[in-house]
Amino acid sequence: MSQIILVAETGADIPPELAAQYNIRIVPMHVSFGGTTRDDGTFPSDEVCSYYERVRELPRTSGSTPEDFTRVFDQLHTEHPEAHILHLAYSAVTTCSYQSAKIAAEGRDYVTSLDTKAVTVGQCSIVIRMARLLQAHPEWEIEQATQVAEELIARARMRFIPNELEYLRAGGRVSNAAAMCGKLLGIHPLIELKDGYLVATKKLRGKLDKLAPRLVQDFADSACLEREELWLVWTPGFPGTLRAPVEKIARHCGFQTIMWIKAGGVITTHGGPSALGVAGFMKNRRGGTDA
Repeated sequence: MSQIILVAETGADIPPELAAQYNIRIVPMHVSFGGTTRDDGTFPSDEVCSYYERVRELPRTSGSTPEDFTRVFDQLHTEHPEAHILHLAYSAVTTCSYQSAKIAAEGRDYVTSLDTKAVTVGQCSIVIRMARLLQAHPEWEIEQATQVAEELIARARMRFIPNELEYLRAGGRVSNAAAMCGKLLGIHPLIELKDGYLVATKKLRGKLDKLAPRLVQDFADSACLEREELWLVWTPGFPGTLRAPVEKIARHCGFQTIMWIKAGGVITTHGGPSALGVAGFMKNRRGGTDA
């Protein structure tokens, strides 16, 4: 068994069964509904949408605190005193979680934190790939594991499309006029993860049933991706009937395994209902052990 234990935030949307399978410890991020703050992952993400529909006000999200990380680091060190903790963090430019972990790790030489520059399914894909590699290479020391993780981070790619702009407007990310025009004209921004930032790179026009398969096709066409595995994340309201056509396109593009995960409260607050995201890895041209 590897003596390296992985830690990530709830914003990675790692399914509980995968976290348990790979012994990944999850640190909560937070969602505030009015005056009540709750740990992300302790409530169905559908509640974000129902809350907004009811009060017409978005919940507020916040990153993990130093105290959140301290509790996890202390517990892990007590249970596994010889282990090294590798925290693969939610994008540092979007939240305070990475900085909180660095604060909690002060004086703890058994903790290493890396900024994945990714969120939700992008971060999830990095953490799970790293967990599988650690299982395959229990002999790795933290220096080698860190190097491999950094190479995975450099090769990770993610993009998503929101189904509606209302949540982006309510969260202050687009103007009222842009949200109105987007709704009337059926325009959806294509959001890509670039060096940790969520950047709108294109405007797509059409309905979700056409855009969802196109998202996968364009993702496969625009990047020199591995075809071993494709990760897909959906927010509440995404039609189950669209899974089959999305998977059909993914198979046609050569992806061997397709992993679906449901977004938690943090991501749903930002992406809104019926959003779809996709993540994968660029090919490793060097042919190293992290491929």
